Amino acid sequence: MDKITLLQTRRAKVLAAEDDTRKIVSALTDPESFVELSGFSFSKNDFYGEGAEGEGVVTGFATIDGYPVYVVAQNGKVLSGGVSAANCEKIMKCLKLAEKNSTPVVYVLNSLGVQIGEGVTVLEGLASVLSKAARLHGVVPQFAVVAGEVYGQSALLAASADFTFFMKEGVLAANSPLVISAKSGKNLPKEAVGGAAALDKTNLVSFVEEELSSVRAKIAKVLDVLPFCNALVVENGADLNATAPALNQSSDAQSLIEAVFDAESYVEFGQSAKEVRCILGRVGGISVAAVVFDAEKGVELDALNVAKVNSFVEFAGYYDLPFVTFVNTLGLRADLCANNSAAMKNIFKYMENFELLENAKISVVYKKAVGLGYTLFAAKSMGFDYSYAFADAKIALFDDVQGAEIEFSGEKADKAKLAAKYADENSDPINAAKNGYVDNIIEPQFVRQYLVASLQMLLK
Repeated sequence: MDKITLLQTRRAKVLAAEDDTRKIVSALTDPESFVELSGFSFSKNDFYGEGAEGEGVVTGFATIDGYPVYVVAQNGKVLSGGVSAANCEKIMKCLKLAEKNSTPVVYVLNSLGVQIGEGVTVLEGLASVLSKAARLHGVVPQFAVVAGEVYGQSALLAASADFTFFMKEGVLAANSPLVISAKSGKNLPKEAVGGAAALDKTNLVSFVEEELSSVRAKIAKVLDVLPFCNALVVENGADLNATAPALNQSSDAQSLIEAVFDAESYVEFGQSAKEVRCILGRVGGISVAAVVFDAEKGVELDALNVAKVNSFVEFAGYYDLPFVTFVNTLGLRADLCANNSAAMKNIFKYMENFELLENAKISVVYKKAVGLGYTLFAAKSMGFDYSYAFADAKIALFDDVQGAEIEFSGEKADKAKLAAKYADENSDPINAAKNGYVDNIIEPQFVRQYLVASLQMLLK
């Protein structure tokens, strides 16, 4: 067989094996932009007695909305998507180029585990890939798309990513769902073990999407906001002086988000702890990371929602984003579960990461900042450069008189004095402002104007 024919034959085998995976890559990237790397990698698995065209993974570079990215896409049709040492070598080449060229990475995950028969060799390969992904964390943005079934150590790539997208058929588990279900004494479908809804306490699920076009659009929006890929400040035609009179009547979280952020500029992510809303977007053309606490009576803190905030603070620090808290937050939830959890450790980790933030840090108390909720997310001494409070906000040591009475029940406190001290009229932000702890008390409708002005002044 002459060399041209041999090339054509091999190329045909690779394209046939990669057809579905290439369609996914094409849907995620700009038309005709994908260039494959190591496309002619072949190896043979002695256990299966068959070759692995392309090594069961497609790697290369492309653009998403004009932004360059490297792509690592596992192919579930080659040896059941099993990871091999050769497979890992191919991924490593791609990740090294991403590191060298300071370019974001998109993982398309679809693997049932490791290839049988390779033994410790494949474990060494996985160690190299996971170690490189860990070193890339905070160096380049990483996105993971759970496009099919992802079991075993490949699932850790979702944990290394800054943003993880679950497609409707996506299932992610550290072990086979069958094994997990059996060892739990249950008989559950795989979706009930590793589907997006089943992973609501993991902080792994950033988005749940029906279509790949939605994944592509959200990746593009994130890249557009990140100073890593675009300017920190852009001229986008946003009205810097826009007001929101409706906020004076009702300042719910969704209305606040829509009033503050430039239209079509922001993306919200995180399917866990939905009372904590993490928003990445632009305010007056300025890139901002914001946490909005959303609960009718105030968000009680626990291990999961503090971990979510902590991850976002860490992300903001990596990419030098201004950070804003919209506070409606109480203290640590008072129950045995919260007390016997990682909550306190997570709180300390949050404080450690918050201290490392170098860009503007602004707090807006739009409803309640009570006890630990104030300390962590509004206190000047925590390191906030500027603090605002809505005129009808509440800043206090306790949420109500009953809370104070319970706290001091063993002290024989004068209930009448407690009632006076913690009455609503004495918990407004005026008292905090008197001591210099709140820089300005504002009408809710003007919050965007104040934020734009503060960001312009404080940007580093």
